[in-house]
Amino acid sequence: MQNSAVLLILLGTPLFAAAVLAFVGDRRFAPEVNIAGSAATFAAGLGLAFEVYKQGSMLAGGNFFFVDAFNVYLAVLTSFVSMTTAIFSRPYMRREREHGRVGHWGMRFYHAMFQLFIFAMLLCLLTNNIGVLWIAMELATLSTVLLVSLYRTPTAIEAAWKYFILCGVGIAQALFGTVLLYFAAERVLGEGGQALLWTNLSLVSDKLEPTILSLAFVFLMVGYGTKVGLVPLHNWLPDAHSEGPTPISAVLSGLLLNIALYALVRCKVLVDGATHSHHAGDIMMGFGILSILVASFSLLRQKDIKRMFSYSSIEHMGIATFAFGLGGPVATFGALLHMLVHSLAKSAIFFTVGHASQMHRTQEMDRIKGLFKGNPLVGWGFMFGAMAIVGMPPFGVFTSEFLILTATMKSAPLMTPFLLLGLGVAFAAIFRKVQTMVAGDVPEYQTPVKAAHVPVMLHMAIVLAIGIYLPDFLNNWFHTAVELIK
Repeated sequence: MQNSAVLLILLGTPLFAAAVLAFVGDRRFAPEVNIAGSAATFAAGLGLAFEVYKQGSMLAGGNFFFVDAFNVYLAVLTSFVSMTTAIFSRPYMRREREHGRVGHWGMRFYHAMFQLFIFAMLLCLLTNNIGVLWIAMELATLSTVLLVSLYRTPTAIEAAWKYFILCGVGIAQALFGTVLLYFAAERVLGEGGQALLWTNLSLVSDKLEPTILSLAFVFLMVGYGTKVGLVPLHNWLPDAHSEGPTPISAVLSGLLLNIALYALVRCKVLVDGATHSHHAGDIMMGFGILSILVASFSLLRQKDIKRMFSYSSIEHMGIATFAFGLGGPVATFGALLHMLVHSLAKSAIFFTVGHASQMHRTQEMDRIKGLFKGNPLVGWGFMFGAMAIVGMPPFGVFTSEFLILTATMKSAPLMTPFLLLGLGVAFAAIFRKVQTMVAGDVPEYQTPVKAAHVPVMLHMAIVLAIGIYLPDFLNNWFHTAVELIK
């Protein structure tokens, strides 16, 4: 009963906050309501994680919800990043409002859709039903499509349409994969909702028809892989990041991509159990390494700062996808850790990028200069974020990439040169661009902004701390999750 109550609070809070903000989203206190709702969601997420830590995996709501070490860790991460993003968006969106980029209805729409987006992602993670997972993923897509087009400029509307069309086609492929999965499951579990539950499917995965499961995974990989941003299904992502509000870029890169990858990993576990082969893992490794290479070389020719870091997100999700596909305790542990540190580091980068773009009134990297002198906290936050995301020690991204690299050298040595090439090119591309933006004199057109420094410092402190020392409870948590999905 207690678990159901915590789950109800976790899912109900953002939904209630969305309803409230739909009416008061442009009042002076609306950002504070947004922050309070996100903070309450985070507190509920911590409470649910504590219950799982004490009791282990559990069912709630008449088997409709399923919580284990894997999805509850992502639920806590999602609620935490949404809270810090809400804090960042308070000064950022107020400045956008003052400069006329967003109007009265736009602010109400932004705050309400932000909370609805958080609800959709949490529902994706916590539902025990693969059909509801698909519906929640579609809800997350629709809410972010509307947010990407918030500024109502021709390029923003074009980006939103591209996002909608590509992800709509992708989610249709995922639906067909889900139907095939149900088709295989009903032969074992019978007709009805019981054949759609993760927990039931996991128990009978070795009895499912391997040919149907293999075919289903191809459709699921294409469908959910589009949402992850894997090459060649990635074209929506750079446009959506560059044209939408920066807080939405932060949650898209830091959270939504993780949710889609979570769905893929759950499906991979079922396919592995049915086929007793590495078929699903090989597909994920192929998509992952291709994404790493294409995104890394694409970084070299970017001129828009948000587009550059969107390609960085594609690269890092490729790394995590490759690691999950590789499998084994070390690679899976590294992938889980990578999802965590990438979310924190990338969202922190987008926070600083948003302020830098407002200071210079542009997203063109050639016109962003002198951040160290113009606003030292923004400049150093941006620099440390870039150092973290390229995998420099002692940040946590270095630890996760090192684990994945060593696992690759042992289990798939032929892939090691390609992985190293992608990491090296991305390192050089990002540092080459960042150095010119943080150094030099302050240009005349740079204007001061009221920046939200706390979210950046908090994220970077956590990423740095994890790189230096992984706490025992987090280490044990990841080991528990590894046993569930390796």
